[in-house]
Amino acid sequence: MPELSRRHRLAVLATCCLALFLVGLDNTIVNVALPSLGQELDAPLSGLQWTVDAYLVVLASLLLLAGSMGDRFGRRRVFQTGLVLFTLGSLLCSLAPSLGWLIVFRGLQAIGGSMLTPVAMSIITNTFTDARERAQAIGAWGSVAGISMALGPLVGGLLVDTIGWRSIFWINVPVGLIGALLTHLIVPESKAAVPRRFDPVGQVLVVVALASATYGLIEGPTTGWASVEILGLLCLAAVAVAALVFYERRREQPLIDVRFFRSVPFAGASVVAVLHFAALAALLFLNTLYLQQNRGYSALAAGALTLPLALAAVVASPLAGRLVGRIGVRVPMILAGAAVLVAGVLLSFLSGSTPLVLLAVAYAVFGLGHGLVNTPITNTAVSSMPKAQAGVASATTSAARQIGQVLGVAVAGTLTAGAAAQDPGFAEATHPAWWLVAVIGAVVAGTGVLTTTRWASRTAAPDAPVPIAA
Repeated sequence: MPELSRRHRLAVLATCCLALFLVGLDNTIVNVALPSLGQELDAPLSGLQWTVDAYLVVLASLLLLAGSMGDRFGRRRVFQTGLVLFTLGSLLCSLAPSLGWLIVFRGLQAIGGSMLTPVAMSIITNTFTDARERAQAIGAWGSVAGISMALGPLVGGLLVDTIGWRSIFWINVPVGLIGALLTHLIVPESKAAVPRRFDPVGQVLVVVALASATYGLIEGPTTGWASVEILGLLCLAAVAVAALVFYERRREQPLIDVRFFRSVPFAGASVVAVLHFAALAALLFLNTLYLQQNRGYSALAAGALTLPLALAAVVASPLAGRLVGRIGVRVPMILAGAAVLVAGVLLSFLSGSTPLVLLAVAYAVFGLGHGLVNTPITNTAVSSMPKAQAGVASATTSAARQIGQVLGVAVAGTLTAGAAAQDPGFAEATHPAWWLVAVIGAVVAGTGVLTTTRWASRTAAPDAPVPIAA
């Protein structure tokens, strides 16, 4: 790819950030609309879980495949295709006549979404060849993620209250079309010199494992945990994971290189990615229901009340980058885990009359943890692998984040449904989920210590680019 002018490079970055903004906004905007669409489509709690998880399961399953497709067929082509599919899926979601069709169209949205984030990062990496410029570009990318997270609840609340829940999908249509046009005009085509081979067997096993585990967890409270259907699905998920590990270890170019997990820092970063994003997804899912259905706030008011979480994350993100650069990943990882632990404990006393000040404090504390954890995850994963494998390592942790969100919504909804069967109020029924969030915070902090020991550093790849220990 020929060298681009600085103005052209910035235009490419802006186009990629537009796609990230679209996906990030969609993630948080849908949560705010759940009570409204649930009422119109007569959706039970499990139906609301599927509205979120249908998207996340497909997204998590296809992220690594989408990255390989970009390398082989052309990053601009795949990125543009992703924008078109995401836009089409959004339009169809806005027209969905029933819950079942909405879930199907959310899956189509996710197919497009899977082609955006990993391929956009690959485009940025290949566009900004100077290390300093690349770092600045990735920093801008991270800021856009924070902004979209902050605006999602507010924009979603405003649209739901004034027009209706279907309008949250309409907003994606013009933005997606503009993004596809800009991609065609601005983004140069690029491919990998030696693209990775496709791994269809590994891809199928990933889909089977995620889909069957998610279905089992969401439908278990309704169907019965001892039913043949649920036990069979959970067993199928376990068998698929075991088969995936067995098969990928013997493949020259695997979809998921399980050998990476011999590195304690990399394995720890992946575990933290799954756990933390499970906690985040649980919080976003349960709190929008609590604020609107239990407390009676409008969608806009509910979005405004969760703003402290997003703002704290935006403030903490650059702080995490500076801390990692100066003293390593241990301190920000421990602080992130401690913040999630405190937020979980605060929310575990939730009631139908919890003061708004306490809610704001809990949200802000969790937001600090969220802002502090992202940079250590990526830095630890990439720095524990050789430079040649840094992209694959980063993609693997991105998939881990999405898997965490899938499990977070499924498990939080399941715990709440189980507790609700004992007839407490909704707020009280969420307590088991909040205690789980607190435990996750403690595990994240402990992992931050474990993965930065001298012993952990010795398990990292011998030609890893930077030291792991703090």
